[in-house]
Amino acid sequence: MLETSFGLSFFLKPPSKEHPDGKKHIYLRITVNRQVRDVATKRSWHPSKWNVRAGRAIGNKEDTKELNSYLDTLTGKVYQAKKALLDADKELTAEAIKNQLLGKEESKTTILKVFQEHNDQVAALVGTDFAPGTLERYETSLKHTREYIKWKYKEDDFDIKKLDYEFISQFEFWFKAKKKISHNTTMKYLANFKKIVLLCVKRGWLLRDPFYAFKFSKREVDRQALTESELKKVWDKEMGDGRLAYVKDIFLFCCYTGLAYADVYKLKRTEIVEGIDGGKWITTKRQKTDTPSRIPLLPMALEIMEKYKDHPQCENENRVLPVLSNQKMNSYLKEVADLCGINKNITFHLARHTFATTVTLTNGVPIESVSKMLGHRNIKTTQQYAKIVDRKISDDMARLKDILSK
Repeated sequence: MLETSFGLSFFLKPPSKEHPDGKKHIYLRITVNRQVRDVATKRSWHPSKWNVRAGRAIGNKEDTKELNSYLDTLTGKVYQAKKALLDADKELTAEAIKNQLLGKEESKTTILKVFQEHNDQVAALVGTDFAPGTLERYETSLKHTREYIKWKYKEDDFDIKKLDYEFISQFEFWFKAKKKISHNTTMKYLANFKKIVLLCVKRGWLLRDPFYAFKFSKREVDRQALTESELKKVWDKEMGDGRLAYVKDIFLFCCYTGLAYADVYKLKRTEIVEGIDGGKWITTKRQKTDTPSRIPLLPMALEIMEKYKDHPQCENENRVLPVLSNQKMNSYLKEVADLCGINKNITFHLARHTFATTVTLTNGVPIESVSKMLGHRNIKTTQQYAKIVDRKISDDMARLKDILSK
């Protein structure tokens, strides 16, 4: 820490109980960069024999000389404590000088402790201020931070005051080289970590954000989706009455509604309501972001819903569809893809992409409407889908050719 101002003075302070002869306690005041700490000298003196400006006792008597000599000794010890901190390359604060003077080890604030306290508060507010997915994201980020500190520093925690650009840049390296995590996901984890770091800055534990010179960047990702012909292949493929039939129907339902796995899993029958057009609509909140989503149901989605209206699990649990665990569903989807002859990694996230591109944007649904149905907070999130809709570009250009030819 750079020292911009340093002050040292002695002053009198009235005791909690009045002294019999009117004396007041003498305190040492240390000031560093406007941070003030007071230290009791365990001495008292009469206000009438005290020079406020000099911070010393007035007079030539022996007790006066003895007191001033003691205060000079304390002054010397403060400068020794200051020098010791500078020599040890420790942060120079009024609190640190006070602790050095009193022989106390300055208590450390550690990053994992702050991170855990933050996550505990988020957990307490899940369902009101935060979605469950938010807590899960921070818990995963905390786990990664703990692993990184263990790998890089061979420690169980890390002093906040030591956080610097080197810590951040090596954290990025660890994600990519050691954990084999993609660039964009690495940026997301580092953004979560930055929120904890900024908490430390706001509380005065860090004077400067170590992310100051760090550049957050996202790389363009080719977001796959099923084409219209591939979607028809899945729809037409007969799967019998077993688990693959369930998985196929639930996947197609997500393709025609844009719901993520977590949202179709929790979708209740009571969330299917009559919309402004008299048709059936889904009115729900996205589990990931807790943002509202209102989706008019297409005939294909209604047909799938109708198939499961008498399903025991759906009736007993007030669910729209009998959704299995995510791990099992995605595993079975690979079988569905193989049976349909589709050479793509079919997941429930791909179903959401398919709704955004093949089902809606390609067929001329305005991006603002698609954004609302997907429950995106920002239309920029939706615009990433618009970049891959080649057929829409082709159709738009065909219309332009017609206009120009006339």
